[in-house]
Amino acid sequence: MSGWRPALAAAAGVLLLAGCTSGAGDEPKTEGTPKKSSGASPSASASPVNEPYTLAEDRAPRTRAEAVAFVRELTVRPDYFGTGYRKRDPFESDPAEWAVLGEDCLWRREALPNTVLASLTRMYELPAKGGKGPVYVSLTVTVHQDVVSARRDMAGSLEEALRCPEQQLNATDRVRVLYSRVDAFADGRPVISDDDLTESGNWVADGAKAHPFDWYKFRMGPVTVAATARHGSGRTEAEDSTVTTDMGRGMTFVAASIDGRGKAGDAGATAEPAETKRAGQ
Repeated sequence: MSGWRPALAAAAGVLLLAGCTSGAGDEPKTEGTPKKSSGASPSASASPVNEPYTLAEDRAPRTRAEAVAFVRELTVRPDYFGTGYRKRDPFESDPAEWAVLGEDCLWRREALPNTVLASLTRMYELPAKGGKGPVYVSLTVTVHQDVVSARRDMAGSLEEALRCPEQQLNATDRVRVLYSRVDAFADGRPVISDDDLTESGNWVADGAKAHPFDWYKFRMGPVTVAATARHGSGRTEAEDSTVTTDMGRGMTFVAASIDGRGKAGDAGATAEPAETKRAGQ
């Protein structure tokens, strides 16, 4: 697999064309999603269209303690990413560290720089079943000191795939043929966030057959949210597409939660995401 995958492009649209409510009983929905999760959906309420999810800098965490509380209390349920997902063990990273891609294209965990207040990665999996290998999803929420720092982080992320089209994740896993894309949907992009990136490639474990690898990242004020999906073996193209789009949908729930907490004026609130929004209506 190489280049820009159609499945990833369609799933990126989930971040732009997230469900809105046309009536009191409607559930969030996504366009182009091959299969709908049977997991519980966030509650819905009406909201303005074409209004981006964001977090105002003056309502974001200001200290490391506040930022750690923010990332720990943010609700991210396994079923956000589809039916059957569960927490992995270990589940959470140390919020005082984050992943850094070295000059040797190897990912390492390092202490946070002064411009980052907290960064928490949570890990989920869809267990192997029926001859299909497991799917591994990770989601990282990072609170930066300010919007400028978050923008620089986004720019650095875009550069990484150009600098290291092949990257070593750990002792056994690597990703390759990486392709990054920014602002893929032009005027539609700001509807979900202030800034976003998508990346596709494939991953190989222990020299086995390559499988799809997806990565999304978006910025909401001084907060960035990134997710990866490492697809398992034995899946059809349609099933891989479902994995990709379900991950994109899960990220809209996280974005909605951050946006709602910011509008409530309490970045440490633990409320579920209110809804997801849809462009062009």
